[in-house]
Amino acid sequence: MSDTVLTVRTVRTGRHTGLTADALITTALLAELAAPGPDRSLWVVSAWISDIELLDNSDGSFDHLLGDDPPDRCRLSDLLLLLAAAGTAVHVVTRPEPSNQDFLTRLSAPGGTGARVYVVSDPRVHEKTLCGVDWMLTGSMNFTRNGLSANKEQITYTTEIAQVVQAVQELEDEWVTRR
Repeated sequence: MSDTVLTVRTVRTGRHTGLTADALITTALLAELAAPGPDRSLWVVSAWISDIELLDNSDGSFDHLLGDDPPDRCRLSDLLLLLAAAGTAVHVVTRPEPSNQDFLTRLSAPGGTGARVYVVSDPRVHEKTLCGVDWMLTGSMNFTRNGLSANKEQITYTTEIAQVVQAVQELEDEWVTRR
């Protein structure tokens, strides 16, 4: 028997496989909410992005993570704003496309915390990555309804720290300097 810990997992999603990435994304973001803070950062890089619904909290199972007035349902923007309010630096990189605007508007809505949300618009971005400080989800999937549930996608989740650190450094080098 091996003591090797699996640090990389690749999944192919789509109707044929019956697999979707929404549970993996939700779990990763909830784990971030369990330990947010000023030393934490999160990167969302996707050419096309929509405010996908990720979490059904109608039974209150996640109230302890979702704050004083927990919502029944959480969209991607809700979870990102909760992370930003808790001190995590949230970086969003996407294209300046009309289809992305609803999501970006929700991220910057009055009453939300925009202090730790940084948005970069880049017409050339094609990468698809969701990355914390010690994990990364990357592959072919945009963060859209079709990307999560309809399209055939390949995504890789890793906790291989050398890969994650390199990715964060490259993301910072590429897009933090553009602000």
